[in-house]
Amino acid sequence: MRILTALIFSLLLSPAWADEIQSDNLFPQVKMETSLGTMIVELDRTRAPLTVDNFLRYVVKGAYDNTSFHRVVAEFVVQGGGYTAGGDPIDEGDKLFNESGNGLSNEYGTIAMAREKEPHTATNQFFFNLVDNTRLDPSRRRWGYAVFGMVTEGLEVLDAMGEVPVEYDPDMGAQSKPVKPLLLIKATLMPES
Repeated sequence: MRILTALIFSLLLSPAWADEIQSDNLFPQVKMETSLGTMIVELDRTRAPLTVDNFLRYVVKGAYDNTSFHRVVAEFVVQGGGYTAGGDPIDEGDKLFNESGNGLSNEYGTIAMAREKEPHTATNQFFFNLVDNTRLDPSRRRWGYAVFGMVTEGLEVLDAMGEVPVEYDPDMGAQSKPVKPLLLIKATLMPES
C-alpha cells in the first residue's frame, strides 16, 4: 500500500513531461545539428532549473528543429529559437522567471535566454555568447540574461556561425541577419550517460 501511495503521490507531483526532459539529470546534454556542423551543449539544472526545464520542453517537442539562427552579431552573440527556417515565428510558451542571478556568467561558449527589455519575458529564444559578455550579467541595479549551459563540443562550429556574412535586418535595426540561412536542423536531448 505504501508503494502504491508513493507512486500516486509522485505522479501527482511530477508533470507528464518530467521523464521526457530527464528531470533527475542535473547536467543534461543537447546535440544541436546546424547547417555548419554539430555542437553539444551541457545544461546546468543546479543553477538554472526553470530555464533548463523550459528549454528542454522545446527540444523534446521538436520546436527547435528546422529553425533559423536569425541574429548574428560578430564578437557578440548568435541568437536562435524564435523562427522557422521559412521565417515564421514558432509558438511561444509561458514567460520565465529570470534566473540570471545564478552565478553563471555570459562567458564565451555559454548559452543564455534572450528576452525583451523587461526581465521576466524570456520564452523560447536563446543565444550563444561569442565572447565574454559580462555586461549581460546582472548587477545590483539591473537584471541580466540567464545563462543555463555551455558548449562542451563544437566550439569551432559556434565560431564559424559568428563569422557568417550578415545584412541589415529592419526588425532588429542592425546588420545582423545572416545573408544565407543559418539553420538549426535538429536539437536532440541526448540519453543520460
